[in-house]
Amino acid sequence: MPEDQAQRALTDLIAGRWLGVLATVKRDGRPQLSNVVYSFDREQGLIRVSVTDGRAKTANLRRDPRASFHVSSDDGWAYAVAEARAELTPVARQTGDATVDELVGLYRAVQGEHPDWDDFRRAMVAEGRLVLRLHVERVYGMPPRG
Repeated sequence: MPEDQAQRALTDLIAGRWLGVLATVKRDGRPQLSNVVYSFDREQGLIRVSVTDGRAKTANLRRDPRASFHVSSDDGWAYAVAEARAELTPVARQTGDATVDELVGLYRAVQGEHPDWDDFRRAMVAEGRLVLRLHVERVYGMPPRG
């Protein structure tokens, strides 16, 4: 498979899924892995994830913004890894702030419409949510065959 076709197939794999594994770097240098739901904007090369303030992955990314993001096919034989630079929004503080607005957009991109947006907005503030933006720098892996 030519390189540009392989890269497209890997990007297609990321774009076609909604569950991936986020790898961050712990203080001792070992990886910390988390299964996460995500949205991918192919045009911007941007993966977005809703995360909670105070969790290990959030603390790790504040200290070291390097991250890897793994997505695999249903059978596990095809996979894509996106190496990325992390950016964290401010923590949600008010139901109408920019972070909560972005969390609403992220939810819509992944799940569709919420039955009660006011309740959702309150929960994002109460949970100390923020958006992790992964700016993809490189993608590698094993593209699906065929």
